[in-house]
Amino acid sequence: MQINLSQQRLHSKQPLHTTQGELTTHDMIVVSITDEKTHRIGLGECAPLPALSADYDKYIRMSDVARLINDALAHNDYAEALRPYPALLFALEAAMYDYAQSPVLYDTPFAHSRAGIPTCGHIRATDYDGLLTQAKARLKEGFRCITIEADAAGWDDTMRLVAHIRSRFSTSTVTLRIDANGSFDPAGAMAKLTELAPYGIQAVEQPVARYDWETTARLCKDSPVPIALDEELTGVNTLREKQLLLETLRPHYIVVRPSLHGGMSGTLEWVNEAQKRGVKSWIGSSCESNIGLRNVALIAARAYSIGAIDDKSLLHQDIEAGLLYSDNIEMDIEQRGAKLWRCEVAD
Repeated sequence: MQINLSQQRLHSKQPLHTTQGELTTHDMIVVSITDEKTHRIGLGECAPLPALSADYDKYIRMSDVARLINDALAHNDYAEALRPYPALLFALEAAMYDYAQSPVLYDTPFAHSRAGIPTCGHIRATDYDGLLTQAKARLKEGFRCITIEADAAGWDDTMRLVAHIRSRFSTSTVTLRIDANGSFDPAGAMAKLTELAPYGIQAVEQPVARYDWETTARLCKDSPVPIALDEELTGVNTLREKQLLLETLRPHYIVVRPSLHGGMSGTLEWVNEAQKRGVKSWIGSSCESNIGLRNVALIAARAYSIGAIDDKSLLHQDIEAGLLYSDNIEMDIEQRGAKLWRCEVAD
């Protein structure tokens, strides 16, 4: 078994919006595990986001990555050793599982191409006309869960679109989520949440900037609309830290992104700890290429037993494949309408 590292710069079809600004390119490191005798290969992707990933500045040189991997593999538990480096942990775990075709990921209906993962469609524009055009497109494509990113067009246009969609689609027909990306002013956040309340919003993601625990705890307690925490999970790596966040802030939902929030093992830890406390969750991607998206999908299928149980309460996952980059990497996943599928594979 040999571990190889390579770098690639991806170019976005349109500027990628994060809470820290726009990206037109995204640098990633591919971790591949190969065996010349058996021709087996496992792939993982380490692609931290500038100013958003807690470990973004840890991979300045390829030698840094090689050293961190070697040091981690020298321990009995490499996942524990890499807790402070979630993007790299995600890549190494994914490559190891892929190489071994571990049943942890590869023994699910999704992995066997028997079930698709329900996903949400994102809407982001700078004015109402743009929002409306995108909403119509997502609905025509078959999406029945729509996430409106509220920090781009402005609040009035966001509310106008919410009212428009709700006037035509009930809560049982179309699920609406609002992603504030931390943009609500703490003093005015409750007023905006109250304004949203009549429209049956499933959740508002990250209403105020991360690390404002006093405001966030108050909103989670008193908001008339459920609160989902997203960026707030970044940098919370140990089990005790996760438990403390969940017990202190008491959100209604969490959005777990493997490359930001603890790799594959850390993602399952978040989901399990949340379930113990009655907190629901869904899993999301973080501007990865199809290598990372494939592995995000595989861990989501495992975390929620997608396809293995008939669960009408299953939440839509925040994963869409193949849509971000002009030079994306072809993998065995594809978006078919509102579901993400693994292309048919032999059992």
